Amino acid sequence: MARRILIVEDDSETRAWVAKGLTEAGFTVETAPDGRDGLYLATDGGFDLIVLDRMLPHLDGLSVLKSLRAAGFSTPVILLTALDAVDERVRGLRAGADDYLVKPFAFDELHARAEALLRRPQDQAEEVTLSCGDLEMDLLSRKVTRAGREIALQPREFQMLEYLLRRKGRVVTRTMLLEGVWDYHFDPQTNVIDVHISKLRRKVDGPGEAPLIHTVRGAGYRLGAA
Repeated sequence: MARRILIVEDDSETRAWVAKGLTEAGFTVETAPDGRDGLYLATDGGFDLIVLDRMLPHLDGLSVLKSLRAAGFSTPVILLTALDAVDERVRGLRAGADDYLVKPFAFDELHARAEALLRRPQDQAEEVTLSCGDLEMDLLSRKVTRAGREIALQPREFQMLEYLLRRKGRVVTRTMLLEGVWDYHFDPQTNVIDVHISKLRRKVDGPGEAPLIHTVRGAGYRLGAA
């Protein structure tokens, strides 16, 4: 059975060119001219891969991508864009893109990247929960609990804890947190990290609970058992 690919692209020539090439390569292809229709098809059509333009009418590509991931869809996505800045690529990957291709591109490269993504194990479920000991984070409901106790977090605190959970047991430096959570690529010379970590620690490590957030002197922080 042919693998199904959805192309969401507002430029009619690009959309037709990519669709023709992928169809000739043996894929079953459907297309959408804007983000709204693309999101509708993506959540209803059971596609194996989505080729998604960054700049779209009605709903931009990043919004489509974030909506898909928030709804629990793990369909691989190749993001197409005319924007070649590093920050723009980082934004796309952080929003949930699996690969990134800058326009103009050669069809052979798109084809190769599509095949590479489709070779990934199809039963590999997208991670929707993170945990460390009795601390659990549900990425879909954005609910955090520890031993059944619900922890109310501000958006930035949630981002920090998610970053630490994904790297549990490893030392995370202040620079890593600044880049990964604040998207700063420089040190603003403030104690913003220490202040937020202190607030997060008070919420995560409650009275009588074994500490999970540890300060590693001269290095940064580590999430895990002592």
